[in-house]
Amino acid sequence: MTNILKNYDKAELKRLDNAHHMHPFTDHKGLEGEGGSRMIVRADGCYLYDIDGEKILDGMSGLWCTNVGYGRKELTEVAAEQMNELPYYNTFFKTSTPAAALLAAKVASLLPDDMNHVFFSGSGSEANDTNLRMARHFWQLEGKPNKKIIISRNNAYHGSTIAGASLGGMSAMHKQAGLEISGIEHVQQPYWFKEGVGMDEDEFGLVAAKAVEDKILEVGADNVAAFIGEPVQGAGGVIIPPKTYWAEINRICEQYDILLICDEVICGFGRTGNWFGHQTLGIKPDIVTMAKGLSSGYLPISASGVGDRVYNTLYKKGGEFYHGYTYSGHPVAAAVALRNIEIIEREGLVEKVRNETGPYLAQQLATLNDHPIVGQTRTLGLLGAIEITNDKAAHTRFEPEGRAGTICRDNFFARNVVMRACGDVMVCAPPLIIDKAEIDHLVATARECLDATAKELGVM
Repeated sequence: MTNILKNYDKAELKRLDNAHHMHPFTDHKGLEGEGGSRMIVRADGCYLYDIDGEKILDGMSGLWCTNVGYGRKELTEVAAEQMNELPYYNTFFKTSTPAAALLAAKVASLLPDDMNHVFFSGSGSEANDTNLRMARHFWQLEGKPNKKIIISRNNAYHGSTIAGASLGGMSAMHKQAGLEISGIEHVQQPYWFKEGVGMDEDEFGLVAAKAVEDKILEVGADNVAAFIGEPVQGAGGVIIPPKTYWAEINRICEQYDILLICDEVICGFGRTGNWFGHQTLGIKPDIVTMAKGLSSGYLPISASGVGDRVYNTLYKKGGEFYHGYTYSGHPVAAAVALRNIEIIEREGLVEKVRNETGPYLAQQLATLNDHPIVGQTRTLGLLGAIEITNDKAAHTRFEPEGRAGTICRDNFFARNVVMRACGDVMVCAPPLIIDKAEIDHLVATARECLDATAKELGVM
């Protein structure tokens, strides 16, 4: 621990955390009853170390974000260098910084040829707030002010600000705080395992895409600004759409003249075996949301990649766009993100995911398909999911829904491996540096946890 933390013993740290720290997405009453949080004090490579000295394999890259792994000294060094030279300045008032300019150019070089501009924010939620404003302002400038509706999907995740949570389709979030804001519509998700039972996957992909077209026709194309979607719905349970889905979404957006916002917060920067998920799945975006892997989580930074069509209208027809954040293009975060991309390139991590570790994760997870409570395993690059079911043919869940996933997640934690439960789907997204031996350990632990879960559910 750092010198400042060495003044506190672990019991005191836990007491202070329980007494004062409000955690995200947490039942605090339940947490306190369990004795409080597990205190993580350091990390290296694919591993975390807690305050008790336990070594933990991080199968979730923190929160889908530490793509280059932990303990990268060159990232901490470049942060220190930038802090010593220019710790902060804004990008308002006709000013910029070298780090922000270089990062914008680098990110643009990784995006499609018709996407040459980048707007920086501090988180994925802020970037999607930006995209909402940008899409509506675009149509206003185009002389079509009624085009305000954003179409999203049930069970999508686009952040936890009011706009981000409204764009998302998480019903539990919508029930709190008077969400959602007006002008956002939700349609069927392309979740074959749960919603397409008995259908051919490709057929179901067309059905799920048609739900978008049906909504456009219902509300009127002249009222729809954009469709927003993650290439793969991460927090929804690593929902990989059927192959027919995105090609049809491209057609629909083009036919009805609707912007396509591709939320790459999870799928970006190598996760799917290409720099971006839209490259892997053939999506044609107008705006791209980025965060997480942009800096591998070392510092908060996000971005919106903006296509030339949108940019030309916003900045050549519209003049000043009254939007921005104090930390837009923060020089230290930008410098770290730039070096992070250099590491990904230098070590060939995108190619490694595409050609080596991604296929290996798919192969190894598939060995779990014979388990009595596993209905399906699926992967794309280093995104993986295990569907827990009480009926392999019907794809139904144990009652109450979500209990099996929680039991399985806790079994993982007890064995010092992190996988996440999204309802009754166990998901993983390990650092892009993971090796085959670590994948073997992840999958072997998964089998142990599934066995333990099945026993607790009375199946084995």
